Amino acid sequence: MSSKPGVPGTSASTEARNLHWLLTNLVDEVPGLLSVAVVSSDGLLLLSSDPGHDVDSAPAPTGPRGSSADLATVVSGLGSLTIGAARLMEAGGVKQTMVAMDEGSLFVMSISDGSLLGVHATPDCDMSVVAYHMALFVGRAGHVLTPELRSELRQSRERSRVQ
Repeated sequence: MSSKPGVPGTSASTEARNLHWLLTNLVDEVPGLLSVAVVSSDGLLLLSSDPGHDVDSAPAPTGPRGSSADLATVVSGLGSLTIGAARLMEAGGVKQTMVAMDEGSLFVMSISDGSLLGVHATPDCDMSVVAYHMALFVGRAGHVLTPELRSELRQSRERSRVQ
């Protein structure tokens, strides 16, 4: 992966640092990941694999296509679409969505309370490995990503934009 998650600042809570560690572990363990984003239920980017987008880091540049901010937008829209489809089909909750494209793959998994994990990967990634590690992340992050932590991550991102 070309960009590693930045290190959260010392003012970040233990939970924020733990979530960041989980994201870093996902990025380090899985070959072929291009971008990773944790998105809140209202579509806001909470944490990402792009430097400059994380807790207590510098303001985010607008960045090229495929950045985590763009990924967050796509993940939020796709999450909303699949939730609507599941309701129409009376199929229950959406656990995972995968889109295989000629030049890449997109994976979206529900974390908790509507939060989503989105991964953009290379076309030659091992999809089962990506899905497995995403499931591990979701299993571990589900109880960590509390409303309080989501609020902290949002506030941190807002502060970083102002600076």
